[in-house]
Amino acid sequence: MSSGTRWYKRLLRPIRPSIIKRIRCRVRVMPLKIDLQLVMSDNSIPDRAKFQNWVDAAADACHCDNMALTIRVTDAAESAELNARYRNKPEPTNVLSFPYEDPPGMETNVLGDLVVCAPVVQNEAVEQHKSSDAHWAHMLVHGVLHLCGYDHTDQPGTDEMESLETSIITALGFPPPYNEQKL
Repeated sequence: MSSGTRWYKRLLRPIRPSIIKRIRCRVRVMPLKIDLQLVMSDNSIPDRAKFQNWVDAAADACHCDNMALTIRVTDAAESAELNARYRNKPEPTNVLSFPYEDPPGMETNVLGDLVVCAPVVQNEAVEQHKSSDAHWAHMLVHGVLHLCGYDHTDQPGTDEMESLETSIITALGFPPPYNEQKL
């Protein structure tokens, strides 16, 4: 079976309780390579080291080693334009994930692109009574999990993804992300 999207059998395994221990204890041989693009400046945008820590935790949970991704932090106008173009929803959204598909016969180490809308993430953090860092971490983890093949299009997928997100976020020292609000 060949489809252009790389699927790994290990991603289809159920989530085990030992995931938290693996996230805390595993030493990453190669951190994810991040191309960070800041389209806007805002004091609420975390620094590069935090981005690196959060995406590495998600990648560790998915066993995605030695990969590269682009994180583009945008304003509401660009987010709305991309959301309309790719999801037919003409409003800005918190995070968009664009998994990279290798060309036929070629294998790369590119995971994909995340587009994060800073104003939406900051507004959601305030509305959900979360710290800015907790919500940014959640959005980056959520986006990386999408790049690794997780989705929330049906209830079993939603349950699996939210369980893994919660494990990663709490291992990072933040409260569980789904106490009151859902994405």
